[in-house]
Amino acid sequence: MDLFTTSAEQNPAPKGPLAARMRPRTIDEVIGQEDILAPGTLLHRAITADRLTPMIFHGPPGTGKTTLARVIANTTASHFEQLNAVTAGIKDVREVVEAAKGRLKYEERKTVLFIDEIHRFNKGQQDALLPYVEDGTVVLIGATTENPMFEVNPALLSRSRLFKLEPLTDEEVKRVIEEAVTDQERGFGDYDIHMHDDAVRHIVDIANGDARTALNAVELAVLTTDPDPDETITVDLQTAEASIQQRMVRYDKGGDNHYDTISAFIKSIRGSDPDAVLYWLAKMIYAGEDPRFIARRLYVHAAEDVGLADPNALLIAEAAFHAVEFIGMPEARIPLAEAALYLATAPKSNAVITGIDNALATVKNERTGDVPVHLRDAHYKGAGKLGHGDGYLYPHHYENHYVVQQYLPDHLQHKTFYSPSANGYEKTVQKRLDYFNERIQNNKRT
Repeated sequence: MDLFTTSAEQNPAPKGPLAARMRPRTIDEVIGQEDILAPGTLLHRAITADRLTPMIFHGPPGTGKTTLARVIANTTASHFEQLNAVTAGIKDVREVVEAAKGRLKYEERKTVLFIDEIHRFNKGQQDALLPYVEDGTVVLIGATTENPMFEVNPALLSRSRLFKLEPLTDEEVKRVIEEAVTDQERGFGDYDIHMHDDAVRHIVDIANGDARTALNAVELAVLTTDPDPDETITVDLQTAEASIQQRMVRYDKGGDNHYDTISAFIKSIRGSDPDAVLYWLAKMIYAGEDPRFIARRLYVHAAEDVGLADPNALLIAEAAFHAVEFIGMPEARIPLAEAALYLATAPKSNAVITGIDNALATVKNERTGDVPVHLRDAHYKGAGKLGHGDGYLYPHHYENHYVVQQYLPDHLQHKTFYSPSANGYEKTVQKRLDYFNERIQNNKRT
């Protein structure tokens, strides 16, 4: 023991960032997550009774995953170990496991192993855990911001209970702020702080359900504001805006938010809602999504959802893709928005995709038909002797550049793959097909 140790023990003032100091110590101090933590719920009973089984917490940042692990550490009689998958490897896991085996053998005491960001462990590292989770050497608690269905091995998933943590509500974030300002032991309760209502609302709004972001903003606002002559620290809207300038957007380019957002974007195009299309496009741009990915999706859905109802849609999408490559961001946001709005407001038809899929299914499932002799290539040497091309009628030599003749193999002449919708340009296409069909019927009658 030295002078500094003695001083620290005599003055146990909390240290570290406000967000870390205000981390709940017991289950009763946790704010939010009522669906999984209310009295009587499975997780609440497991923690309070210290009857823990392998579990995985997943949810956005700042929702309390690590907090729950700390609560468990403070509650359980088991030995608690923590690793972060970003910095830990198989060697660290094996060291924890070996110590856990000795603890179980000689002390009859279980070990709870908390692995933060467990999705950062690769398949081999996760596999190394499996035998010891299965035989009870360690009770695994994992935390991840990713969808565990994608990022955690199925074998580990099958042995773990999943608990999803949701972003805090605005009222819950407000309670977190109020506790931080008034708590004398861990927060700023010893300060005379006055936070304007509009300042609190701004922090709550921009934090977007993330308690850690809100607490970081409060700490910055308080510590950078000079006290008034009466020693009051006043946090007004201007101070709050300077302390939390950019909204936290929950978006991971490899995870749920990426797929959910692009899904909403596509379905809004298909559903012809231009405002929703712009909103989801803006979210992707704001979160730093690759604009080429967005442009590729526009390209696909110009054909899939608009198709021949407006053939220009594909050209507009192509132009947007070229603009992304040619001018880059942020200017490319404008042609991307133009293309997205064009697709959203265009007439819709999926007849193209239905047609090609019907044709592919026929090729796959039915016998391959021979090319009719009159359609075969007559240009190569010897083709004429085989009769290739004989009887072919050149459409441009006939009225309206159309002549009735067989184009499908014999056994598929009854097939119809493409059926235009009644929307947009496909109404014109249908009229043209009606004219062709009428000529075919007249030809049969004669």
